[in-house]
Amino acid sequence: MSTPSLATPAPPQAFSPYQKVVLGLLAFLQFAVILDFMLMAPLGALIMPALSITPKQFGLVVSAYAFSAGAAGLLTAGFADRFDRKKLLLFFYTGFVLGTLWCGLSPTFESLLAARIVTGLFGGVIGSIVLAIATDLFPASMRGRVMGLIQTAFAASQVLGLPAGLYLSSRWDWHMPFFAMAALGLVGGLVVAWRLQPVDAHLKLPQERGAFSHLLHTVTVPRHLLAFATTALLTTGGFMLMPFSSAFTVNNLGISMHSLPTIYLVTGLCTIVFGPLIGRAADRFGKFRVFTVGTLLSMTMVEIYTHLDPVPLPVLIAVNAVLFVGIFSRMIPFQAIVAGVPTPAQRGAFNAISASVQQLSGGVASVIAGHIVTLGADGRLQHFDRIGHVVVGASIVSFMLLWRLQKSVAAG
Repeated sequence: MSTPSLATPAPPQAFSPYQKVVLGLLAFLQFAVILDFMLMAPLGALIMPALSITPKQFGLVVSAYAFSAGAAGLLTAGFADRFDRKKLLLFFYTGFVLGTLWCGLSPTFESLLAARIVTGLFGGVIGSIVLAIATDLFPASMRGRVMGLIQTAFAASQVLGLPAGLYLSSRWDWHMPFFAMAALGLVGGLVVAWRLQPVDAHLKLPQERGAFSHLLHTVTVPRHLLAFATTALLTTGGFMLMPFSSAFTVNNLGISMHSLPTIYLVTGLCTIVFGPLIGRAADRFGKFRVFTVGTLLSMTMVEIYTHLDPVPLPVLIAVNAVLFVGIFSRMIPFQAIVAGVPTPAQRGAFNAISASVQQLSGGVASVIAGHIVTLGADGRLQHFDRIGHVVVGASIVSFMLLWRLQKSVAAG
């Protein structure tokens, strides 16, 4: 297996003032969608007694978002390239804000479940539109930095959003974080409508007549399938570890529950700092090179993390921080590479399908992990190390797939 040509690119081109504005808006939109998804888990302790629902019902509320978001991507893929991307973004973002408001107003389990389904139907498409706009407006030489900055939204939601949401819920009740998000989302949406210019260059390209034909042709392109498979495998790793990380930290490593916010805070801050640096490195030294380094680092840290015995808090924080740097060193260059896979006329459909693949594969990965891990009589997680082996295996296969995809993109 030969290594693809990886000539060092020229020094990065500077962002224009308008590009900086767009990048800030896209990062905010990503932050809002990710925070809405992440808030449900920590609010569970308040929502379940308030609505008199069981853990099984709450699990249904959480998973409803993911499955409706996955369905939304497939349902909208055929139409995703037929409209100005700004108008499409504002349509789905409006539905997302209204769905978030509905969550805050929900007095019963049934109402909250319906609200999460609606929020997922609209919110699940926003990320794919954000990536399509970023790819349309930024050349390949900038996409590493662009994806690096957009991905810091995940870390920002940990550092800024989660503590704020938990504070509001403890100061008032569980409804308040959703009201605050809806208000913030409304302001952000108005700024997007005001500052973002139309994104409609793809409409000047030849369009297929039927939405189903457009969807079918997007799905059947060989290198699109390669990209979807790589996305599924990369997503599998994160969703197998994340659901059990808190339980593993507390029950197996002996870390206090009160120390979890500190772990999330430091890890999030490290990711905020390193995310843009990883993007710069991808643009300067080559995206596949950085992906390779990230793959090696993340595989090493996954094996270390899943085999840990009780350790001091500073050691665990360091392991978590390096692990997330490794994960982001894969995801940022991966997204920058995959952005160049579809043609502009298929970019919206490709990203919508990719988002669906990500949501659905994440759900499947969580189910698989739940069948691997068991709870011992002492409360400790058993076989957590096996998840590490599965994640490393998926990482190796995803590296080989991206190597093939990189060659396909380079060959045109």
